[in-house]
Amino acid sequence: MGLQMLQIFISNQRKQKMEIINGKTVSFNYVGTLDDGTQFDSSYERGEPMTGLIGASQLISGFETALIGMKAGEKKSIMIESKDAYGERNPEAVQHVPLTSFPEDFEAVKGKIVQGKGENEQTFTATVTEVEENRVTLDFNHPLAGKNLNFDIEIVSVEETDTDVNTETVVDTNE
Repeated sequence: MGLQMLQIFISNQRKQKMEIINGKTVSFNYVGTLDDGTQFDSSYERGEPMTGLIGASQLISGFETALIGMKAGEKKSIMIESKDAYGERNPEAVQHVPLTSFPEDFEAVKGKIVQGKGENEQTFTATVTEVEENRVTLDFNHPLAGKNLNFDIEIVSVEETDTDVNTETVVDTNE
């Protein structure tokens, strides 16, 4: 085995044994389902694993907490309660909006996702939940708010990261 091949082999061995902690970059595959078994997402269907920096708030908190301590090649099934995922549904985030607030060519259809800017120029996304003659009802909650999320996770790789992040240990407050 040549020196370059040996270095690659040693590097790969380190990646396989490296434990996920804050500050590490992790690549993983997953399938996400709701409690009723409905699949809402899958990295396998997209054909590439997801990658995230642990400790940089790139992943939902409950998911990131579940990754801590895992190593490349490991698999785990987890359930994240709604409060640790996208939060509980907020009934005040459902609002009636006059159709005159939309462009003339707007097609109001139940289930349609709309995006826009609020009064403070902040971008928003909402789902049309009801269509009436002169108004639509918009739900500004995340579509997965109020739902427990189940994930089957498979760690592809764990790597050192050049980026500084808060390296305090993530603590699971649900224990």
